[in-house]
Amino acid sequence: MAPRVAVTGASGFIGSTVTRALAAEGWQVRALTRTDSWAGRLRDQGLEVTVGSLAEPAALDELVAGVDAVVHCAGAVRGSCYADFAEINVAGTENLIAAMAGRHLPLVALSSLAAREPQLSDYARSKQAMEALLAETDIPLDCLVLRPPAVYGPGDTELKPLFDAFARGLAPLPGAPDARVSLLYVDDLAAAIVAWLNASERAGGVYEIGDASARGYSWDEVVRTAETLLERRIRRIPVPGAALDGVAWVNTRMSRWLGYAPMLTPGKLQELRHADWVCDNRPLQQMLDWAPQVDLAAGLKTTCGWGRAA
Repeated sequence: MAPRVAVTGASGFIGSTVTRALAAEGWQVRALTRTDSWAGRLRDQGLEVTVGSLAEPAALDELVAGVDAVVHCAGAVRGSCYADFAEINVAGTENLIAAMAGRHLPLVALSSLAAREPQLSDYARSKQAMEALLAETDIPLDCLVLRPPAVYGPGDTELKPLFDAFARGLAPLPGAPDARVSLLYVDDLAAAIVAWLNASERAGGVYEIGDASARGYSWDEVVRTAETLLERRIRRIPVPGAALDGVAWVNTRMSRWLGYAPMLTPGKLQELRHADWVCDNRPLQQMLDWAPQVDLAAGLKTTCGWGRAA
């Protein structure tokens, strides 16, 4: 029989890529989703489905019953306060751990590179709290925690507005000119998860994961890569800090009044302005038979359709 894996966040950008990679490697995937509409789409893809949320113990018990491993992709990335993130990133993870009690299941949990700087934002603090929760649990399990940087690929909605601006010949640059960031193509992240689950021996721990650029990228290098693929000049537009601060403040206030989850907040600006978001892949590659395969140029080409013959 094919091994069975439970996946949270399976309907999301990263989670859907992970489920496809697992299925391609012979795993039978059982996905957690909150809505009946998504349940139908996931079943059409040949997945088992549990309808429910990370706040429902009965649904989580059903999700992990009889599986051989768990992949925890679900996470909150938008919010106006710590509680918005902690509801899923911390309390949801705690509920999942409780459902796994006594089952001795290996677990892959997706954190974020932001967790190494928890003072910057509520999101970063919630991810660091999630990691601490997993480290402190007394449930015997093999647990791999991955800290990816910004993840991109077909279907991503977070970086898409920036890439769309590049295609129009504009590059708004909110960060410091000397800042360096790592990026990661989504298929490479999924491949690392599959490699760990398929390994004959699994080592746990917290690991950063990025693409093969050991120094990361300046935003100017990202723009120059886009210019090469698009065969056009892209105008760099430094965004005034005061303007961004004002927009972030108003966005946070409006979100509380209107009940939506904002992306651009003062905390997110502190993340964007941080000078060092470069990953170190060496510990992960020493532990795992995995290496990133997609560089920035190839990733942008596939994600955006740039550089193709007309």
